[in-house]
Amino acid sequence: MAKKTKEVEVQALPAGYVPALKKVYKEEIVDKLKKQFNYTTVMQVPKLVKITLNEGVGQGTQDRKIVEEAAEELSLITGQKALITTSRKDVSNFKLRKGMTIGTKVTLRDVKMYEFLEKLIRVALPRIRDFNGIAEKMDGQGNYTLGLKEQIIFPEIDIDKNPRIHGLEITFVTTARTDEECHALLAAFGLPFKKHNK
Repeated sequence: MAKKTKEVEVQALPAGYVPALKKVYKEEIVDKLKKQFNYTTVMQVPKLVKITLNEGVGQGTQDRKIVEEAAEELSLITGQKALITTSRKDVSNFKLRKGMTIGTKVTLRDVKMYEFLEKLIRVALPRIRDFNGIAEKMDGQGNYTLGLKEQIIFPEIDIDKNPRIHGLEITFVTTARTDEECHALLAAFGLPFKKHNK
């Protein structure tokens, strides 16, 4: 008998629903960045295109169930079904063969992207102990990757039910052409970058 996998319930949003941060972008951030960078048209203002979450699960090569649990968690955190990722090539040093399960990922766009961003800024990051801001290093192409040591900062994760702690990589893909534009866009959304004393 085939084993049933636990389905993550995703709630439907009301028709015409616009996330709070999408409104903030249109009503405040666009004007702010247009003035800051002297753009001549609104079309030049950088925007957030997608957010990708990746969770590498080292033990997944030995036990697929661990990766399936991580995928379930990621689905709960994002409200979208997570995909299980596999290795693309053999790596003998890591005893890794092509096709082995190695992690899970989700790509968020539009409504779900804005909803996740708001939860990350307002709920998850403030739960990090001794938190003093996130690193400012951009990738030079208008994107930013944030590394989190623990997925349990998200309220959906019950540490009592699943004691495994995984790291999480969150990549923000924008249309910004420079690191400065990308930083300004994400900071305007409320991402808490580390403050430097000048």
